[in-house]
Amino acid sequence: MFIKFLLITAYLKLCFGVEFQILNREGGDIWVGIQGNPGHAHLSEGGFVLQPGKRVSVHAAANWAGRFWARTWCNPGTNHCDTGDCGNKLKCNGAGGVPPASLAEITLKGWGGLDYYDVSLVDGFNIMVAIEPLGGQGDGGRYSCKKVACQVRLNDVCPEKLRVRNGNGVIACNSACNAFHTDQYCCRGAFGTPDTCKSSSWPENYPKFFKDRCPDAYSYAYDDHKSTFTCKAPAYLITFGG
Repeated sequence: MFIKFLLITAYLKLCFGVEFQILNREGGDIWVGIQGNPGHAHLSEGGFVLQPGKRVSVHAAANWAGRFWARTWCNPGTNHCDTGDCGNKLKCNGAGGVPPASLAEITLKGWGGLDYYDVSLVDGFNIMVAIEPLGGQGDGGRYSCKKVACQVRLNDVCPEKLRVRNGNGVIACNSACNAFHTDQYCCRGAFGTPDTCKSSSWPENYPKFFKDRCPDAYSYAYDDHKSTFTCKAPAYLITFGG
């Protein structure tokens, strides 16, 4: 029965690709951003408005790879968003979101034919986010076909030096790299390897703030490998807010 399920799942993915259901659980509109990795399509031309409580489905090729994020505090008159902006436009069409922004990332049909997915706070945090397979089958392990999320309102407890504000208060929590732009905090130059870029040796271990509160999410460039999840699923639910 299990082998039959996998064959059916593989057939569906081959013929119809994979469905991404995107849900807004915030109290107001968000502008969804979608960016395909190089060589992959930018689904829905890279963005759309999602009203509170609404769920929208987009479909991707079976081998698609890319990222999803939410843009917040957006102005329909100027198309500018105070977080996650992609160049003052609704449809990002290949442009990425300006940090800080919480990311849901996925690579379909990666190594071993598995889908690899994660939540990343490497670019900071602007909104709670989760990604979970729907109808997937895995091996029952800790990182197999499980929901991965950051569902803590980090803006409320963000370290003072990382806080991003507009006239409404704290709207995002920066990464140390984006806040200070040093080689050490950005893991570049002499700190460009896992051995030389360990957040435990930083002047201030800012990634620990993110990791303590969202342990399943990536917190900086050389975070441990325990934040990558795998599955084979015909659909994934991406939730913003909570």
